[in-house]
Amino acid sequence: MNRQLLELASSVCRGTFGELATAGTIGGGGGVMAPPDQQAEHDAMMQVESRLREIAFNLWWTWHPNVIELFRAIDPIGWRETNHNPIAMLERIPADELARRVAAQSLENRINYHYRRLLEYLGSDQTWCSEQAGALRHSPIAYFSAEFGLHESLPLYSGGLGVLAGDHLKSASDLGLPVVGIGLFYANGYFRQRLDAAGWQQEDYGTTDLNTLPLCRVARPGTSPVTVELNVGSERLEAGVWMARVGRALLLLLDSNVPSNPPHLQQLTARLYGGDETTRIRQEILLGIGGLRALRALGIRPAVLHLNEGHSAFAILERVRERVEEDGLPFEEALRETALRTAFTTHTPVEAGHDRFGQELVERELGWLRDRLHIDSGRLMALGRAWPQDSHEPFCMTVLALKASRYRNAVSALHGHVARRMWVHVWPNRDEESIPIGHITNGVHVRSWLAPSMNRIYDRKLGADWPAHQSEPATWRKLEAVDNGELWETHNVLRRNLVDFVRRRVTGSAFDPHALTIGFARRFATYKRSTLILSEPDRLARLLTSVTRPVQIVMAGKAHPRDDAGKRLIQEIVTLSRDPRLGGRLAFVEDYDMNIARHLLQGVDVWVNTPIRPLEACGTSGQKVVLNGGLNFSVLDGWWAEAYDAANGFAIGDAMTHTDPAVQWRRDAASFFDTLENVVAPLFYDHDAMGLPHRWIARVKQSIMTLAPRYNADRMVGDYVRQMYLPAAGGQVSG
Repeated sequence: MNRQLLELASSVCRGTFGELATAGTIGGGGGVMAPPDQQAEHDAMMQVESRLREIAFNLWWTWHPNVIELFRAIDPIGWRETNHNPIAMLERIPADELARRVAAQSLENRINYHYRRLLEYLGSDQTWCSEQAGALRHSPIAYFSAEFGLHESLPLYSGGLGVLAGDHLKSASDLGLPVVGIGLFYANGYFRQRLDAAGWQQEDYGTTDLNTLPLCRVARPGTSPVTVELNVGSERLEAGVWMARVGRALLLLLDSNVPSNPPHLQQLTARLYGGDETTRIRQEILLGIGGLRALRALGIRPAVLHLNEGHSAFAILERVRERVEEDGLPFEEALRETALRTAFTTHTPVEAGHDRFGQELVERELGWLRDRLHIDSGRLMALGRAWPQDSHEPFCMTVLALKASRYRNAVSALHGHVARRMWVHVWPNRDEESIPIGHITNGVHVRSWLAPSMNRIYDRKLGADWPAHQSEPATWRKLEAVDNGELWETHNVLRRNLVDFVRRRVTGSAFDPHALTIGFARRFATYKRSTLILSEPDRLARLLTSVTRPVQIVMAGKAHPRDDAGKRLIQEIVTLSRDPRLGGRLAFVEDYDMNIARHLLQGVDVWVNTPIRPLEACGTSGQKVVLNGGLNFSVLDGWWAEAYDAANGFAIGDAMTHTDPAVQWRRDAASFFDTLENVVAPLFYDHDAMGLPHRWIARVKQSIMTLAPRYNADRMVGDYVRQMYLPAAGGQVSG
């Protein structure tokens, strides 16, 4: 099926650089015929340029450091100025100048080599999926998500949910699992963060230049672009479809900005998580119902619907409508049949994170669908109510997804317990432990987050094929034999790179490339307690400015535009960072995105996470730190609750939670400062005569060896295949 998906992509994509190059519109062409030798040279250069742009048009390059280095070599300044966007960078370079740079640096062979690697990757049938889950090769998994974080140059994400979705697609591609992602195209993306003089977050929205994105307009050969049509209330909405290639996987993005729509509907998909309740429900109608219709328009009939959070749950109702109208099934039977092939992942244990809509709004926007399902308003509302008889309860997207899917999971072991308790009332005749919500702990796409220097160590020490075996503990045990000096010096360089980055981005920073560096970055919501580690300013100042054991802290993150409490936390941190007592050793980096995340995650010595337990569903940032030789120092929540073993990192507090949040705050703050002063800093600065902290390095090795095989996205996707996709598709695990 992967080959069929790739053939489909080739047949329906319009406007790619590859096509333009083939047509002779890049790198000159036309005019007077050149002499044969010059013409041959020109044709060869045209082919090189075409291949370079074809590589840029498949996001496969984002997890291959040698390809990234190739793009950077062509134009280091342009690479940085375009936010690492190879298409935008290449657009800035005239054809003759590009040819000169390729020749001057002898890049032609490198370009051809990586082009062949891409073709071999796309064409290979020898994959994990072909060996372990052959039943899934014939029909793809449809993976719905409101956001996808694939790279900083494609701003279709706000945070962890989107980055997780992007990592899911990348690992599915590596495993050979046929997956089509379905999302929305946000022309303005998520907001750019700017802090004013008082440290208050301001939100700026730009407009994305489609000509510089790795997207193509979906159109059948010889026809106009593919669109999907659906109702939103009494209005007719038309949406175009864009396609991105993510290795072997595909991503479809629906876009309401088409001329046939009135202006207010053209703006429907402009912003991620923007607008009022009407905008939100209409975006979710387009994502779920429109997304399934986009698949149908391309002839794709997925084996399984996987809903990444409840935003896309209306896809279930659209699938039920198809069964009712096309197969003549009664509504209840169609609902049951659809549930059997639907998987749902819930991510948030916080009530405010679940979308709810009033009955009047639901009826106004979805009455047309209810009519076609042959059900009344009460039955429709009951699907989204935990207590169906409560006429005042709003319609909850998560409840719909829970009721209308057979396979349901939380994203860590602890989150599984929380989710079962949180949604116990959806199944009133069951006790908490029998609630049918399991868990699959999140993992990260290793090579997307791995520093090139660490990647080189793994290539040499673990074997060139280690990525294919990254979920096997034996692969990582080889790290024990890595020389301590090599590992330490590699991490020192990464820390130095982070310090340089902070100095460039933060005025007044006095960061030291040799000091113990702590990182903290995430969405600024109150339950994440971002200011806990700053709650004793005098004690903090002594730690940061210590002559013998200095510490420095770099922080980043955004608050939701409507979350003033979160904005106040950012302001508090920025204000404290200007306190002269701290000596410039606390820095807040504006406009957190995947690029800033990569710098922090690869360069810190210690990563801190301080949520109110058990409100962190998983929290994958610390998993990325592990891969790059950093250690976690966190509350025992989310993934860290199941990962920490006392020898692979540090814990803030214990697994007990006080009923009074203020008491818990004081406990955790005391634990943080005591452990930092008495355990973390002494261990980091305990060097031998050669300057090596052997006990620290031993803990780093233990962290990588015990955690890397468990918390990678290949393992995560494999768990989804075994526990959800194969049973839902009616297949069996082979081998």
